[in-house]
Amino acid sequence: MSTKTITVHTPDTSTKYHQSLFEARVSAGFPSPAADYEEDKLDLNRYLIKHPAATFFVRAIGDSMVGAGIHCGDLLIADRSLEPKDKSVVIAAINGELTVKRIRIRNKKIALESENDNYPTQEINEKAEFEIWAVVTNVIHAL
Repeated sequence: MSTKTITVHTPDTSTKYHQSLFEARVSAGFPSPAADYEEDKLDLNRYLIKHPAATFFVRAIGDSMVGAGIHCGDLLIADRSLEPKDKSVVIAAINGELTVKRIRIRNKKIALESENDNYPTQEINEKAEFEIWAVVTNVIHAL
């Protein structure tokens, strides 16, 4: 199944939920006793949303972007104010259907590539109704 988006949500930046932030690095070995103090409060809006008025969330379905770390059910954070560049992951509308793909821009031609070898690259021609909605900036998924 191709990775598509099904719902679009806007961020609620009016609420402030600050979680404790520990500034110590996390070791994959034995923990450091010096890491037992709280450094600051963490507001995820500050880290994940650079342009609140232009940012929205979408939930991905499908498996065409697993090579980019985007899995079925993941929450994508997308920013409409960013200019897509070659190799950006974007939310695009193709003939009225939303999809998430890696954009390739070569010789003034645009293609959308999956990050799964089971799906072909889609060349965008003049006949297609095509619009880039936003650049994906972050992906949130459970481990």
